[in-house]
Parts: sequence; structure tokens; C-alpha cells
Amino acid sequence: MGEMWNLWHGCHKKSEGCRHCYVFRRDAQFEKDSSEVHKTASFSLPIRRNRQGAWKVPSGTLMWTCFTSDFFIEEADEWRGEAWQMMRLRSDLHFYIITKRPERIAQNLPDDWGRGYENVSVSCTMENQRRAEERMPLFRHLPILHKAVICEPLLEAIDFGNWLGDWCEQVTVGGESGNEARECDYDWVLALRRQCEEAGVSFHFKQTGAHFRKDGRLYHIPRNQQMRQAHRAGIDWHPKKNKLKEESDE
Repeated sequence: MGEMWNLWHGCHKKSEGCRHCYVFRRDAQFEKDSSEVHKTASFSLPIRRNRQGAWKVPSGTLMWTCFTSDFFIEEADEWRGEAWQMMRLRSDLHFYIITKRPERIAQNLPDDWGRGYENVSVSCTMENQRRAEERMPLFRHLPILHKAVICEPLLEAIDFGNWLGDWCEQVTVGGESGNEARECDYDWVLALRRQCEEAGVSFHFKQTGAHFRKDGRLYHIPRNQQMRQAHRAGIDWHPKKNKLKEESDE
């Protein structure tokens, strides 16, 4: 499953998918101001050692990076350089970043980035057609070795046109959770799957969301069932070349 590395906390709602952000919802329960961006006590987590001098985070761990903020948010510009240094030092870990700010990536990469760090993946969120048209042209051309697209919460049907290709490792799709969640329609999910098949890009249906429409019927799905129901749909798809590689590795 990996380990969370929320090195800074707080964000600013940027687009339609942010309306019912889980971070804002959780902070509100404790009367915290989610728009205040600050470093956390976990900032140095990847380079902490135990009493024996070994890394506290073991080699090979998948680090879910900055999930209570956006790694490329403006307020973190003064801290990001040190974060890159830790990722470079811990090349034995894999860091997974999700952003809604692809326009800020190029100017905030480290000097030795080149085509990207092998141990860093960056995914860009595109929740509707407007944000896909805004973010995809920027994101697909960035020098990142491991890139993916996340359509979560999926708010409407999205047509990627000819944007998808072998530069994208996976498209992940999911509905919206929470009491105020907007509907997710299974037809939108299947349409994205077809586009992934045509482009030869892996597809992952992560979760249904709280209000899921299928065959014209609206289902209200408890939070603890949303990922399970998506998995039961059995529609994840991977290119044959990936399947052959997986088989050869076994």
C-alpha cells in the first residue's frame, strides 16, 4: 500500500473537482483553515533514521506524496528544493505525486532533473472536459519519465481526442465521495476505458463514488463499498505488451 508523505498541508481550491475536497472537509471538523499552507512534522520523513542508523522508511516503499496539498502550490516554492533533494537521496523509494497545477511544473523542477527522476511519478487530475482541454496540452509534453492521468472525481463525460498515447502510463477514474458528492455515470467511465484501449494506455476504475448511475438507475453507495464495487465491475484494462511483460516477470 505504501506510506503517506504529507510534507506540507493546506491548499486553495482551483477547479470544479475541488468543490467538496476531503482535506477541507476533514479540517473543518477541527476548525482548521485549509487555505493556510504550512510545512508539517513529517517534512523530513524519507531521510529519518532509527537508532541503529537505518532508514525508518524501508527501501522499495511507495511514497504517496503531498496528498493534503498540491506539491506544486505557490506557497511551497521555498521548501520544494529540499523536497527534491530528499527524493534524489532516497532513489530507493518511489514518490507518487498528484497535481492540478501542471502549468507550474516546468519552472519548479530541480536543475538535474533532465527527463525526470526514475523514482518519481507525476499524475495530473482532469475532472471534466474543460480541465482536460486546459491541462492535457501542458502536461503531456512535460519532461517526466512516469506520467499518468487521474479523472477523479469524474464529473462528466470526457473526450481526450488524440491526446492519449504511450507517454501516459495509466488513466485512473473514480467518482466523488462525501455527503455532498456529485453523480458519476458508468457510461462516462466506460467511454474513458474505450479511449484507453484505442490509445494503448492502461485503465483503472478506482472507485464508484457515493452516487453512481448505471443503466439509468442511481445507486447510493457507502464509502466502504465504493472501491469494492468498482473492482467487482472488472473493467480494468492493460495493453497486451504490459501483460506479456508481467507474465515474463513471474
